[in-house]
Amino acid sequence: MRSLSHPNFNWAVFILIGLIIRISFVDLSAIGFIALMLSLYQFMLLFDSIGHFIPVRYLLGSFMCVQFFVGPTLAYNGLDEYQYFLYKMQIPEIQYFSYAMPAVLAFIVGLHLFAGNLNGEVVDEKRIEVFVERNPTISYIFIVVGFLASVVSAFFSSDLAFVFYLLGSFKFIGLFLLVLGKKQLKLWPMVIVIGSIISSSLGEGMFHDLLTWAIFIAAVFAIKYKFTFQTKLIGAAGFIFLALVIQLLKTNYRAAISRGDKGIETFANLYEQQSDQGLFSFQRMAASNVRINQGFIITYIMVTVPEKQAFEHGAEMYKIFESAIMPRILDPGKLNAGDRQIVYKYSHLMLAPGTSMALSSLGDAYINYGTFGGCVFMFFLGLLYGGILNMFKKYSKDYPVLILFTALSFYYPIRPDCELQTILGHLFKSVFLIYIVLTVWRSNFYLPAWLLNKKVSVSKYS
Repeated sequence: MRSLSHPNFNWAVFILIGLIIRISFVDLSAIGFIALMLSLYQFMLLFDSIGHFIPVRYLLGSFMCVQFFVGPTLAYNGLDEYQYFLYKMQIPEIQYFSYAMPAVLAFIVGLHLFAGNLNGEVVDEKRIEVFVERNPTISYIFIVVGFLASVVSAFFSSDLAFVFYLLGSFKFIGLFLLVLGKKQLKLWPMVIVIGSIISSSLGEGMFHDLLTWAIFIAAVFAIKYKFTFQTKLIGAAGFIFLALVIQLLKTNYRAAISRGDKGIETFANLYEQQSDQGLFSFQRMAASNVRINQGFIITYIMVTVPEKQAFEHGAEMYKIFESAIMPRILDPGKLNAGDRQIVYKYSHLMLAPGTSMALSSLGDAYINYGTFGGCVFMFFLGLLYGGILNMFKKYSKDYPVLILFTALSFYYPIRPDCELQTILGHLFKSVFLIYIVLTVWRSNFYLPAWLLNKKVSVSKYS
């Protein structure tokens, strides 16, 4: 639990920001203020971590806080007045937070309980440099494999396409290796990799991968170049601005895509047009709050279960884990991602065609085990994630590059607004894929610490 209370935490800044929030929003409820302060604590831990390690645990906690604390608090304390009636919170604030707050905190505690010195997140820079020196072409191979896999994935059915989708993320691992290697980073691989995620996001109108990989890429650059506090502050401000603009323009941009218009020019034109009309107006921000407010779905679930739909007592959770592990070819009836019938069954929310929502891990926990049991489940879910990170730490002693793959395994699970079976499926399958890669190419990736400690020539083991 040391990772939740490190000695360098700036309590003065934390208290100052808390006072500013309290003074600026005098009508903010007490429970809402607590939710915002818990979120602020997670955000500051994440900010402090940049430049020291790959912050998987702090990202998991921060994304949970954004969608289950910040969004709902803003909704309850004024923004719901401007919200479309179907997307409003359905139960009193204290009732919602009586489940959501202990459930999220239980998840964070489980995540950090055996974290040690943030096991599975600390990069051994020296051994990564030696690894890249020993395998000078591996970075470019990863980038090429990533691009080819992204293209090929469109020609396969869902299960095989998912494997290629995971392989497509290897281009980011290749970029990480180039950044952390001894040689000076060439500009063109960075432009190609970062440009590809920008291009795909603009092409599909889906920006979560862009924002998530931006954080991981920034974290790796910060490790290599030891970002100053001022650099991190500017970067954080720029990221928040970018995320806010994307959230406010996303709906209009997707409408433009449906008309055949897309790309950076279309996005820039929308920004210019909406800025003239007051892009950052209170009403616009209120209407967009639903995109970070997963809590409103939880309130629908709590109204529906158990009054209209009985608790599942683990039956639905069994299907979730079964769907996460079993390939569809062996289990054709497994749960589908984006299944509107499942959402309606447990929330009675009627979704329009083309609209996709998920019950989330918090929702599935409540559906199966109720308020107390849901909190217990969230604790063990955090424990599971933490255990997998600890496993990365254990095997990184012989395979130092393994730590970089935590970004590949967790960049999707940090999304609390997705189906739990999809999140777990991504996690389990990515870990298995990494295991296969390291096993098949063991001689390339094997670089135990004793080899450096005893100053044995690396070339001897090539």
